[in-house]
Amino acid sequence: MRTFNTGKITFTYPDNWEAENADTLSNPDCFATLSKGNDNLINAVSFPTATTLDDFKVFMENAISDDGGVVLASDFIHIAGKDAIKLHANMDTPEINFDIHTYVFIEQKDIYIFELRTLDISGESETEFKNIIESFEISE
Repeated sequence: MRTFNTGKITFTYPDNWEAENADTLSNPDCFATLSKGNDNLINAVSFPTATTLDDFKVFMENAISDDGGVVLASDFIHIAGKDAIKLHANMDTPEINFDIHTYVFIEQKDIYIFELRTLDISGESETEFKNIIESFEISE
């Protein structure tokens, strides 16, 4: 396992995932990008927010639907010692069909969004992603 640490945010990830340069040019709130081959990409963003998990859950579901995706599951959960939203959706575009797995945390008026985009139907990448999320910590 490797450790990702920004000084405030820490999580561990498997050796078969690679930390990439965070795409701050197109998304200045991105603090981490991880990939596993060409079929799996995790992006993590953080920014100040005044929203709640309840309101953001509705926003996320609508955004997926508006983009032509299908929300397969959307739940409130407790993971990494924190309340969170867990969302699973499928996006089917003319170019590609992929699944999105998202975890959202709101802690001390900051939102943390971890999103896995995957073509892996075996469930292995989703399990690895969940393990990454379970290790998520925020320092003050």
